Formats: sequence, C-alpha cells, structure tokens
Amino acid sequence: MKLGIILQSNKPEHAWNTFRLGITALKTSHQVEIFLMNEGSELDAIPDTKDFDVSAKVAEFKELMGEIYACGTCLKVRGKEENKICPVASIFDLLKMVEGSDKVLVFG
Repeated sequence: MKLGIILQSNKPEHAWNTFRLGITALKTSHQVEIFLMNEGSELDAIPDTKDFDVSAKVAEFKELMGEIYACGTCLKVRGKEENKICPVASIFDLLKMVEGSDKVLVFG
C-alpha cells in the first residue's frame, strides 16, 4: 500500500505520532510520503520534549527511505525559503501524492 500523510501541526505530539505511523508502515513494507503543510512546514523547528523525540523519529523515517516534502508556499508565509529536513514542494506535488496514494491521512 502507498500511504500519503499530511502533517498540518507543529505540536510535538502530532509530529511524533505522524512519524511513528510512517515508520511502522515502512517497516511492514508499505511506501510512505509525508507532506508538511501549514504549521507542519515548521518541522525543523519543533523541539524534542521529554515524551516526544521528534528529531529521532524523523531520522528513523528517513533512514527507512520514507519521503518528506514541505509546502513552499507555507514556508514562504513563515519567512523561510527551505526546510532543513526535506525538499520544498508545491501544491501540484501534494496533488500528485494524493492521486498516487491508496490512503491519505491528515494529522493536526
């Protein structure tokens, strides 16, 4: 199965659970793409907390060959041109992800 996940939140728990699901899916031979939108495009600035090691989950997801993209418009609204974690993408890339996915989930 190809799973598309949209992360719209910059809350550590939302990001942590997004990547936990992505990691679990990758480990069970599924394909996963995560698209960062709205506040989710701030993933590189989400701090790790005592309970939610977001940076470790992102690193594990990437090691397992999961794909991450950040909305360029969302970054621009926040005064950023790029995200340190992943490439910048467009709304057309999001549409392509949605069209190519068997399931699409939204977190946040």
